[in-house]
Amino acid sequence: MSSAETRVPHTRMPEAGATAVPPTGEEPSLGELVGELTEDLSRLMRQELELAKAEIRQEAGKAGKAAGMLGAAGFAGYMTAVLLSLALVFALASFIGLGWATLVVAVLWAVAGAILFSAGRSRLRKVSPKPERTVETLKEDAEWARHPTK
Repeated sequence: MSSAETRVPHTRMPEAGATAVPPTGEEPSLGELVGELTEDLSRLMRQELELAKAEIRQEAGKAGKAAGMLGAAGFAGYMTAVLLSLALVFALASFIGLGWATLVVAVLWAVAGAILFSAGRSRLRKVSPKPERTVETLKEDAEWARHPTK
């Protein structure tokens, strides 16, 4: 190919003051322009909302699968604890008898449960259901809105 064949033909730029839309003889009124703008903005907002909904559905699906995996991992952990407890019972049974071994393992689980309950309850008492920092910043915003020059 020669350089003449690959050249893009020169297009003429519109002159200053020329409109991009060919005149139809009537200029649209301000009301029509505002109506078109409102319609375009409305369409844009609907499209953005649909996009957001689609993204949320996709992320919710991912979160659901992850939650299912975490649930399965929890169940596997539970089964591991049960089976290890049984193994400990049988190991201790060779020294102190099956009944006493079962009682020892049950007491160990009771102690672990009591410790976890106590720690969880003390942490729960520290939780504040009221978002303190957000309330404080909202008060500051309200004060600023009343007196913006301060």
